[in-house]
Parts: sequence; C-alpha cells; structure tokens
Amino acid sequence: MRAHRFRLVDTGGIVPDDEAVIPSNIFKQASFAISEASAIIWVVDARAGATPLDEEIAVLLRATGKPVFVAANKAETRRVEDEAGEFHRFGFTVVPVSAEHGNGVGDLIDEIFEDIPAEPQPEEESAPSEIRLAIIGRPNVGKSSLLNKLLGEERVIVSPIAGTTRDAVDTHLEFEGNKFLLIDTAGIRRKGKTSEMAEKLSVIMAKKSLERADVAILVIDAVEGVTNLDATIAGYALDSGCSIIIAVNKWDALEEKETNTIYEFERELRRSMKFLDWAPMVAISALTGQRVTRILPLAIRAFEARGRRIQTSRLNRFFEDAITQPKGGTAPAPVKGGFSRLKVQFLTQAGVRPPLFILFTSGGKAGLHFSYLRYVENRMREEFDFFATPIRLVERHKTKGKKGEA
Repeated sequence: MRAHRFRLVDTGGIVPDDEAVIPSNIFKQASFAISEASAIIWVVDARAGATPLDEEIAVLLRATGKPVFVAANKAETRRVEDEAGEFHRFGFTVVPVSAEHGNGVGDLIDEIFEDIPAEPQPEEESAPSEIRLAIIGRPNVGKSSLLNKLLGEERVIVSPIAGTTRDAVDTHLEFEGNKFLLIDTAGIRRKGKTSEMAEKLSVIMAKKSLERADVAILVIDAVEGVTNLDATIAGYALDSGCSIIIAVNKWDALEEKETNTIYEFERELRRSMKFLDWAPMVAISALTGQRVTRILPLAIRAFEARGRRIQTSRLNRFFEDAITQPKGGTAPAPVKGGFSRLKVQFLTQAGVRPPLFILFTSGGKAGLHFSYLRYVENRMREEFDFFATPIRLVERHKTKGKKGEA
C-alpha cells in the first residue's frame, strides 16, 4: 500500500494572450504555481478535442521541463475516451477522466506517482507553531492587494472589479522567524443582497476561514468609511474568537483631504464598533505599501497574547486588587435588574485561544451586569496585556441547597 502526501494547487483557466484584466492576472497566478510545482496536471476537454489554444498551452508547459499529465475530462463514454487519444500528440501522459463522476481519477494519481518518486519523509517532530491569519472584509476593499503586498508576490488575483476573489487562498509566509498561514477570504456580502450562488458561497467560506484563524485582519475602505456590513463582518470574527486588527486601507486617497484626520476616522470607527474598542487600528495603503509592514508585528503580538496563561498567584493578586474589598470581603456585584447580594468569590482561567475565565459567584440571583463584566475585562486587559484579543468571561453561580438536601 502506497501512502503519499502532496499539495494540490488549483489555478484559474489559462488564456495567455487575453488582454482582459482578470484572465491576464489568472495567467500570472498560474505561472507562479507552475514554477513551484513538481508536476503539472493539465485539464482538457475531451469532448471538444484539441484546440488551437491547447496547442499554445502545450508549448508553454513543454518549456517548463516538468512532468505534465493530461487529464482528458468529460470522458464519460467509451467513444469520448477513444477520442481523448488525440492529446497524446503533445507528448504528455494522457488519462481519460470524468471529474463529475470521479472516473479515472485514481488512474491519474497512479500515473503521477509512477513517474514522481516519493520524497523521503523526515523524522517525525513537533510541528512549529503557525499563526493563521485571515484577511477579511467587504468586496473590493483591497484584501487581495494587501495579501500580495505582504507576500511581495502577486499570488492572488487583484482587479478593480468587486467580488473577483471567489475562494479562500492559503499562502505560507515566514517573517522574523514566525511562520504564517495567510488566508485570503472571498468578500462577504449581505445574504439578502447576494444574487449569485458563488457570492453566497463566499459568505460561508469566509466564516469557515475565520473559524480556523488565530488573527483576523479586518480591512475597511477609508474612502467609503465604516459601514454596517463592516460591523457585521467584525461580529463574525469576534464570534469565532479571533484576535482582531483593523486595517483602514486606501488611506493615501484621504491624505489630500484636510478635513479628514486619522483621529476623526478612528473616533467614528469606535463609535460604529463599540464592541471592538480593544482592537488596534492601523491606516495603510495596500497599493503603495504605506504602513503595511506594521501589520505582521501586530499579528505576532496578538497571537502571543491569545495563548497567554496567567499564573494562579498573579490571578489571585489581581482578584484581590480589582474585585474584592480592601479587608478581604467580597463586594456585591451589579446584576441585571438592580441591586443584589450576588458576590464574586474567585476567578480562574479555564482556557486559551481566546483566553477564557470563569467567575464563581454566590448569594442572591445569578446574572452579573454587562457593565461589571466589561469592567473586569478591561482591568484584565490592562493587567495582563491581552493585546487585540477577545476575553471570554463566564459566570458560574453556586446556589445553596434547600433544607433536607444533601
């Protein structure tokens, strides 16, 4: 039994001479993937047969000097399988397949592994920590442009047409000894205003990307300002437990306007997103690279903070200073609906990524007031430097048993 691990990169359709923005950018992306590949799977239409465009692509692929395997797709019938034989004239291995039904895919993989020897597997060792960074935001705010600037390579399709990034694209990056997995999500739109199925799927994919991300870079358009959809997307990131950094893109377009300052913009942003008052904001230009270099160091700091576990002794001192009364008693805590005899007894950390703390209470009726929880959260953020990271606070109430109960 053979077992191989490999990385499969899917590219857009190649149209080498097309002058349109999207096809030309797809060709650049495909060229980069080809340059890094150990082997190439070239998908052709077996029903249509070899075309002049296929002839041109064959020349390009032959020039790479890499193994090329032709997947003659749509070969559901014996007749089409036989017709797929004409692709042999390009000098590559040809395997008739049906992507729709899965026919021939196993044969294709076998052919690839016959020609490409498996690389020796390194001795198993603990995998280094990797910061999973999701770039999120509305369509056409510059997410892909930001990713390209961070990478220094045009690996993601960028164009002025809104919604051109359909899928999430994972890319690896190393910066100052830290490894990143960059997740470029498709633009999120309101479900009610999404007409195409592809855009509806992009909303689902973006949410899934956030679920596996450690840090989210929320990209906002400086020219358009903060919108309700920006706040909605930020809510998705918060619900997923991501650390959040706000990148206000296209700031260079605002610098010419004297009436707009970074302080005024941030004041409006904080007003619109009060639930993210702890998230740092950086004004950037993905086009020129202005202040883009600040993002990764912020992400590293946020990643370290979200995994921070506080020593019990430090947590106890914090509890005594911030929650208990001076003489060791516990002060009644504000509750929903007014005054109560509810008291916070002690605090413990139950988890990380994001940090999770449990407040044990007793007396009165359970239900700590939101303002009190915010007070504790803010004090904890100051005390333990939970930078750019949400803090989860859970109340666990101890009730006295009734007479006669054990």
